[in-house]
Amino acid sequence: MDTATSPVPDRRAWLVPLVAGLVLVALAVGLGAWIFARGNDPFDVDAEWNILLAGWSSPIVTGFSQFMNVVGAGWFSIAVVPLVGALLLILFRRPWGALFLVVSLAASAASVQVMKQTFGRARPEDIVVISDYGSFPSGHAGNAATVAAIAIVLFPRLWVGIVGAVWVLLMAFSRTYLHAHWLSDTLGGALIGSGVTLLLAAAFAVPLAKERQRRTDAAARPASLG
Repeated sequence: MDTATSPVPDRRAWLVPLVAGLVLVALAVGLGAWIFARGNDPFDVDAEWNILLAGWSSPIVTGFSQFMNVVGAGWFSIAVVPLVGALLLILFRRPWGALFLVVSLAASAASVQVMKQTFGRARPEDIVVISDYGSFPSGHAGNAATVAAIAIVLFPRLWVGIVGAVWVLLMAFSRTYLHAHWLSDTLGGALIGSGVTLLLAAAFAVPLAKERQRRTDAAARPASLG
């Protein structure tokens, strides 16, 4: 296929992720400010959800939650996820996708830490895992939402979105099951993680679209030659 006749990526492709990202980040910051203004006390739904989970225990769910605690942050999310993800994208000739992945994960993690230090919310007293300072927002939920949003941007398929949403929900549940976060912390994490990623998707929109188009052209070329 002649590249001169290939469709030109829509240079307005940045608009939707930009607006969506701004809205989600604003909601995350607004929720944090609301919590801070209330003295960082849990909402009624936070307390009720925490009490509900405190009265229910399952060895299987506990094991699953401990597993999610490991894969959702720390060395696994800082080193393994970005390195393996970037390597796979590079092998599939998507260097812009690899860069987008690494930058999004780093920016999301940094944003979460800034918000933790800014709002300084205390974690639930019955926490059963070792965690860093600051309960709002949840870094695990933020990282899960970042990974899900990256996957949706790079592979815009319905099933990818469904799997991503389930991943975020399971991570949020595991964090509250371990009493590492209030329910509203996980919401804040999901908002800031997906919001920051969408803002970066807007910044990377044109090179990502061109990269996707080149792969589409390359896949179609053998068929056209045959």
